[in-house]
Amino acid sequence: MRYDRQLWCWASVLLGAVLVLTGCAYDNAVRQLSLAEQAEFYVYRKVMTAAQARAYLAKASAIERTAYLREVGLAQRFEALEPFDRAAVQSGVPHVGMSAEALYFVWGEPYYTEGEAQRSAHWHYLGSSLALGASGNQYSNAGNRVDVYIVAGRIVGWVDYALSTNEQDDWGGP
Repeated sequence: MRYDRQLWCWASVLLGAVLVLTGCAYDNAVRQLSLAEQAEFYVYRKVMTAAQARAYLAKASAIERTAYLREVGLAQRFEALEPFDRAAVQSGVPHVGMSAEALYFVWGEPYYTEGEAQRSAHWHYLGSSLALGASGNQYSNAGNRVDVYIVAGRIVGWVDYALSTNEQDDWGGP
């Protein structure tokens, strides 16, 4: 029994170290980009899969990275946004009236959705609306939630609130 406990302890430490080092490598790869490339990456990072982000950061030059965005269709998605929406995405701050597609670029994939964005929808994010632009859903901060209301594909508003203890249990919070 004691051996099993020690094994789990060491496995946990090893897993934690791998996660920390992986995060450091990711941050370091982003820091190696020029400021213009970092700005480009931050526009697309919330709509990229983890594999796409790794592939993007592994490219040897800015030209290759920009070509990769075209290859996977992300550049076309961004260019299809209206100028108002592109400006909101680049600022990292959502606005009432922006498209639901633009919100994906700003805050990432919602924790869950109800309804259909082209008609009427309710999207739910974890965390605070003040922090979602920087990090997207904050699964470790399930005590706060942002509910976004969408009508005809446009954001009509959102509400930040703290979950009650019962709601945190339902959402898997602390």
